[in-house]
Amino acid sequence: MVFIDGSVVNVALPTIQTELGASAAATQWIVEAYALLLAALILAGGALGDKFGRRRLFVLGTAVFAATSIWCGLAPNIGNLIAARAAQGIAGAILTPASLSLITAGFDDDTTRGKAIGTWSGFTAITTAFGPVLGGWLVEHASWRWVFFINIPLAAAVLAISVVHLQESRDEDAQDVDWAGAALSTLGLGGLVFALIEAPARGWTNPVVFLPLIGGIACLFAFIVVESRSAAPMMPLELFRSRTFSGTNLLTLMLYAALGGALYFLPFRLIQVQGYSSTGAGAALLPFVLLMFALSRWSGGLIGKYGAKLPLVIGPCIAAAGFVVFAIAGTSGSYWTTWFPAATILGFGMAVTVAPLTTAVMGSVDQRRSGVASGINNAVARTASLLAIALFGIVVAFTFNSRLDTRLDDIDLAPEHRIAVEDQKHDLAAAEPPADLDEPTRDRVQSAIDDAFITGFRVAMWIGAGMAIVSAIAAYALIDGKLSTNPAPASHGAADEAASP
Repeated sequence: MVFIDGSVVNVALPTIQTELGASAAATQWIVEAYALLLAALILAGGALGDKFGRRRLFVLGTAVFAATSIWCGLAPNIGNLIAARAAQGIAGAILTPASLSLITAGFDDDTTRGKAIGTWSGFTAITTAFGPVLGGWLVEHASWRWVFFINIPLAAAVLAISVVHLQESRDEDAQDVDWAGAALSTLGLGGLVFALIEAPARGWTNPVVFLPLIGGIACLFAFIVVESRSAAPMMPLELFRSRTFSGTNLLTLMLYAALGGALYFLPFRLIQVQGYSSTGAGAALLPFVLLMFALSRWSGGLIGKYGAKLPLVIGPCIAAAGFVVFAIAGTSGSYWTTWFPAATILGFGMAVTVAPLTTAVMGSVDQRRSGVASGINNAVARTASLLAIALFGIVVAFTFNSRLDTRLDDIDLAPEHRIAVEDQKHDLAAAEPPADLDEPTRDRVQSAIDDAFITGFRVAMWIGAGMAIVSAIAAYALIDGKLSTNPAPASHGAADEAASP
């Protein structure tokens, strides 16, 4: 449920924007409200499960996720939907770490535990891959509301299985939950994201923008101070003394920011500019996810043969090439000559990267702290996407506005028609020419709107390519090991264990 709702909603956004009359900023909040609470609270959610019982938190999180999914599906307006998505993110932050902790606690043997965790990972990949396809089909043949209602039968099955089969487990030595850290991280990220999303429409000098921006930055600084002094921090800062741990997390921040920020705009281009169906837009990235799923076992073995550095330099470079192909793809070719090569190259680059990245993170710290290290890296990935969607939104909006002004200057429009178009700039590709224009002029205005969005989309993809290259540089500079194609030594301790089948 959590992974479906992390991927399925994007393909429904163009339809939601139209039906609920939402601006581009409000549409961003549908994704960001969920991602914000999930990223900020997922570490605290894991600590809650350890302290109060993992099954109890798992069941609670599942029940609340189902209830908030109903709320999302019944939301009468955009404000209601954003609030419901925020509540859904809180439930996801409780549910996700509890699910993996239950598996870890439920299997004593390393081999069976590894298979169980592999099964868990496989199902997340499957739902990530087919969620957008299913969501697109539901949007096209039923309603965007069914994107959320599909969680209800899943939740009912999970709750029934949990009550009958799951045993309670907890960590008797668990320390107190770092409530101060959780609150400061949520307020800090929330203020920062709010300012970044609202700035294009309101302006940076508006108190509604700069006060949350200043407050958010202050809370994030306070978060670092609190974590450095806390007896039981949710993010132990001493882990970052490891060059490899710092390098892998910097790589994660840049690469996942590129991925989340740039690809957020793909469904809007496919549906609103190029006329793809919701199902077609949902399937567009299927090669990307299927490659990651199919090659995960192979790429997990790369670190055992070559060490971490080589795949973590090469993989992001291949991903950067994928972003470049996304940037230069035209509007006239078929899917197989435009988006399929881009999705395939990007998917292969990420496949080379992800498994070695996970192994490097786990192997960069003492084995007893590997769970905390993994949790931090997961939170960094989610935070990267959260911030990137807001930042890329600013870039795309600025580029769209500038390009649209240039294109409209070449069209002989009456002042009232020019104003009518400019008043819709905050809608980006959903903007429409005035209805009372003659057909040739309407077509020229529509072409200007489409061209402005494509220009913004391409800038976003070029930035994504640059960030992927920066992540490769971070791997080269910070991750321990030689950049060599010679096989690595036979023993890598925890890294070898994580890479082995």
